[in-house]
Amino acid sequence: MITRRNFLKACAATGAALAVPALAAPAIAQGAKIKLGYVSPQTGPLAGFSESDAFNIKAFLASDAGKNFEVLVKDSQSNPNRAAEVAKELIVDGEIDLMLVGSTPENTNPVATTCEAEGVPVVSTMAPWQPWFIGQQGNPGDPASWKPFNYAFHYFWGLEDIIATYTSMWKQLATNGKVGGLFPNDADGNAWGDPKNGLKPGLEAAGFSLVDPGRYQNLTDDFTAQINAFKSDGVEIVTGVVIPPDFTTFWNQARQQGLKPKAVTVAKAILFPQSVETLGDAGNNLSSEVWWSASHPFKSSVTGQSSAELAAAFEAETKRPWTQPIGFVHSLFEVAANVMGRVSDPTDADAVAAAIAATDMSTIVGKVVWDGKGVPPFAAKNVCKTPLVGGQWRKKEGGFDLVIVDNSNAPEIPAAGKMEPLS
Repeated sequence: MITRRNFLKACAATGAALAVPALAAPAIAQGAKIKLGYVSPQTGPLAGFSESDAFNIKAFLASDAGKNFEVLVKDSQSNPNRAAEVAKELIVDGEIDLMLVGSTPENTNPVATTCEAEGVPVVSTMAPWQPWFIGQQGNPGDPASWKPFNYAFHYFWGLEDIIATYTSMWKQLATNGKVGGLFPNDADGNAWGDPKNGLKPGLEAAGFSLVDPGRYQNLTDDFTAQINAFKSDGVEIVTGVVIPPDFTTFWNQARQQGLKPKAVTVAKAILFPQSVETLGDAGNNLSSEVWWSASHPFKSSVTGQSSAELAAAFEAETKRPWTQPIGFVHSLFEVAANVMGRVSDPTDADAVAAAIAATDMSTIVGKVVWDGKGVPPFAAKNVCKTPLVGGQWRKKEGGFDLVIVDNSNAPEIPAAGKMEPLS
């Protein structure tokens, strides 16, 4: 494939680039700053994921490592089509050397796909690896057709880790093992709800059964069908991957319609304290996966801050409570600094991709190394896994605390309590 980047390289080699005024030659002069593109949902229903962007980028650029970089930021508006569009703008107009992206498959996937097609290296996070990898395949229903990526690299956890963490939390409670699933018609929901590759097989292997009433559209205003299905099947646990406004709608309607589960453990929707705070007393003891917290025993390779210090710095500067994405947004820039510190020419996409693949470093979110550990062979080149624990929101005066209640799958991260049933 002839990409703009490849065209510029070819022209530069023949001295022809200067003869094409519409296309500027790449900036490789001594002292030129390395250009990082960054796409995040700064507006729309996923905006909570980007709350720490400005804080983290400011801190990175002020660090010794960050002085060598320029960061070009684009808002995806929580829209996959817009994410792809602004990614192309960063590549074509911004002439970036490396793309960074996070915040759910709706943001990571279109950006990574665009970068792969354009031959631009990209590092992504904050999306389970299955919807990230499988969701970008031409035929996601045919594993035999799946191909590794040349320029796209991802680090986070997978559905197998969610299953292990969720079931470990639920086994702390006395339940009938019936789990109701809330799966939207999007990349996350279709991956989580897939009967072969989603939650169902793993839940059954752990002694639980899944009640799946089917897909719903994001931003729906009526969950009566799901609630009735859960009530008729005697569901005592509710799980799923739900955007914040949809979970608020579901949980309010569930309580009004008499659904009283012993545990509600959902991804995405209640990652953020403000999402739980809007529920008032109804937020107490809701549970979720925890991918980063102030108590995680890791340090930044860029600033030297511990997780606790990074969280405290965010709260001091913004007057807002810390959130899980803070650590992972910070880590993206750690990885970028590490990778670009190992290449002689930041405009050489193949060299940058090779440097990403060879990464072996400690970050604020744990070890990042693309060694294929814990990942199926088809994804081993492109996916690195980070640790996952489980937590519950406990109401306190003035808000909520996120208490880690299960660390069985990542014992290096300390637990601070036990799972409690919903009242």
